[in-house]
Formats: sequence, C-alpha cells, structure tokens
Amino acid sequence: MPEARQLVRIKVAPKGMGLNDFVAQGEGFFAGEGLDVEFDWKTFRGTQSSWRGMEYFERPQDKAVDEQVIQCACLWGTISNASAGMGLIVPDCYGISPWAIFVRPGSKIRMPEDLKDVPVAVGMRAGSHFNVPYRLEKYMPLERIRTVNVGGFGARLKALLENEVEAASLLPPQIDMAKQLGLREIIADEFKTLWWVPQSAAAVGVRGYLRALDRAERALEADLPKYLQLWKHCIPPEFEDRRWDFERFTRGERFVYQPITREEFVEVFNQVERWGLDQYLNDRSFDSLIYHPDNEFPPEAS
Repeated sequence: MPEARQLVRIKVAPKGMGLNDFVAQGEGFFAGEGLDVEFDWKTFRGTQSSWRGMEYFERPQDKAVDEQVIQCACLWGTISNASAGMGLIVPDCYGISPWAIFVRPGSKIRMPEDLKDVPVAVGMRAGSHFNVPYRLEKYMPLERIRTVNVGGFGARLKALLENEVEAASLLPPQIDMAKQLGLREIIADEFKTLWWVPQSAAAVGVRGYLRALDRAERALEADLPKYLQLWKHCIPPEFEDRRWDFERFTRGERFVYQPITREEFVEVFNQVERWGLDQYLNDRSFDSLIYHPDNEFPPEAS
C-alpha cells in the first residue's frame, strides 16, 4: 500500500477582498498542490476591525509577520511594508481589486471634487488609504485631500453608517454591502495587490499556494455564481446579523499569474514619497526586497 503524501503546512491570512482562498480550500486545490493550509482568522478579523490609536507596526497584519503568515495587501502597502522590514514581496503575480468611496444617501457630496477637505475613513497605510491620494489628486491639490485612520473595512463601513465620517474608502465585499445598504458611490476604480511572505518562507509552500490560487481563478471564471455564497466568510462580525443577497455580490479581487515590473516597483516609491507616506521606508532595492526562494536568481521583470 503506497504511503500517504506528507502535506506541507502553511499559514495564510485571507484579506477578504476576493474568493480565491476559499475556493482553493473548498475545491481541494491546496491539497492537490501538497499543502495543508491553515487560515489565520485572528489576523483576518483584526484587519477588518478598528485600528484607531494604532501606529504603523502595530496593526494586526504587521504582528503576523513574525508568525510566518503569507499575506496580501495593496501594491503600495506590500512594497512599503517590505521596505520597512516586514517581509518580502512575491513578484510572480498580482491581484486586481475594485475600490470606491461611498457616502450616505443624504450627503451633499456628489462628485469627487466635493471631497475637498472632507476626511475620508481609511485603514492607515493600506489599500483604502493609498487609493485616496492616488485617485483624488487629479481632482484637487494634495493638501486638500484628507484621511482619517478608522481601520479595517468593517470599521470603516460602520463609521459611515453611524455618521462618524462623511465618506469612506471601501474595498470588496463592503462595496457590494454598501450598495445593498443604499449608500452612494462617489468614485470607483481598480488597483493592484501583491502578496508578501516572511523571508524564511519555504519555496514549496509559496509556489504551491500561488498555483492553487491560479486554479481557483480558473474555477471562478468558469462558474462564478457557484461560489458567490463564499462571501459569507468575509462579512465582519458586526454585520453578520443582516441578511445579505450574495447572489448580487460581484467578483471582487482577481488573481493574475504574471510578474510585476521594476517600473511599477520604482513608481510606488515615487508616489508614496509624493503623498508624504514615506516615513518608514528604508531599503528601496528591487532585488533585495523581492522573495528569492532558496537563493534562486530573481525572476526577470520586463
């Protein structure tokens, strides 16, 4: 009788902006790649909650770096985290995620220009934060763009509903949640996400994980309605008592198994510096900040 294959155990913190992790788990794609994946629900729920009073390096995702957790964040956040000494960038792939700013239905804010000097609820130095200057600087001077650190997407949506803020920067699935709650979208676009890993992450675990996400992407493309109910895993605890029509939810983040370019990498540092969010940046070398499993030669980026 052949011996059962020993699975490689890895720890992953889903970010809740897409369904690939949950599809890969449910369809057996992780196991098919020889992986036993443990979801880090503590970090995941922490990234949804309030970050008020927290400084950089104190956020839930920052603390998980020392616990050998594979994570994903916006392009700017992942590169900034790596530059600040928190993990390494996986250059082999990226995600594409929706983003939007919402206000309450009775708000006087109707166009992006109306957000001038209006504090927008964000999660400090994360996708909801970096997207605000990135998208609004074409409508107003940078000094007129205001943000307030509220925290994860559950906290930002809650703050908007409870009149604590006039506008909130939202990501999936809270974009679909906001629409079902009757909130008004002011501006919407897409942005890239990147995975980041501990320096000591084993290549077999990282590579197998990415292949499983890619298999999940193919499954989602083939039959999205089959998987929409999986959004239930991404609803913050404070919103679980509401009835959500997951069939009306959209796709969320998509997984793209293509490498990022050096040009994108360099541009991130230029943008973050222009926005005044470069205080913690140190190393800015592409080759030293990307993940080189087992001392592999870094992949060629075009």
